[in-house]
Amino acid sequence: MLTASHGNKDLTPNERAVKSFKTSSLEASSLALLGAFCLFLCAVEYMIPKPLPFMRIGLANLPIILACCIFPLHSFLILVCIKVIGQALITGTLFSYIFLFSITGTFLSALLMYFLCNALGRKYISFIGVGAAGAVVSNFSQLVLAYFFIFRENTIYIAPAFLLAGLITGIVLGIFCEVFAGKSKWFKGIKNEKA
Repeated sequence: MLTASHGNKDLTPNERAVKSFKTSSLEASSLALLGAFCLFLCAVEYMIPKPLPFMRIGLANLPIILACCIFPLHSFLILVCIKVIGQALITGTLFSYIFLFSITGTFLSALLMYFLCNALGRKYISFIGVGAAGAVVSNFSQLVLAYFFIFRENTIYIAPAFLLAGLITGIVLGIFCEVFAGKSKWFKGIKNEKA
């Protein structure tokens, strides 16, 4: 009988099953919490006036940025779907062209942020860099769509301000995530459980 275990290979099959259940329960509850937080931030952001219908601050991306380094890819993509569909339902844009902007920008930026967090690791890139990269990719993809569907060659006039605004909000969201990750016992507990 093993009394001390140092990794999954030292665990009995029963202990491995219990550890797997605890991990999946923690993952599911964390996914639900971050999904609810996405929806709450979508509702808050909906009340903030926008100069263009598809231009948002990106508050609902806070849970997405945090989730980059704590969830496996399948759970992370579920959270991204919750954010995109929930945001469209809250704002009433599910069946409009704005949903196309939202889903394209969110998925491209989310995949890039997930790649940066997991390929480079938090040792080489901070949440600030992840947030800035995600915001720029999201805004750039939305500008491409705006070129084809709305503004055509006039897109060039809104591009600098749109990309700069995205970069600034991405950095601000990244700073918030850095501070939160450094101070939150909940976040540290999930990170330790994943390791």
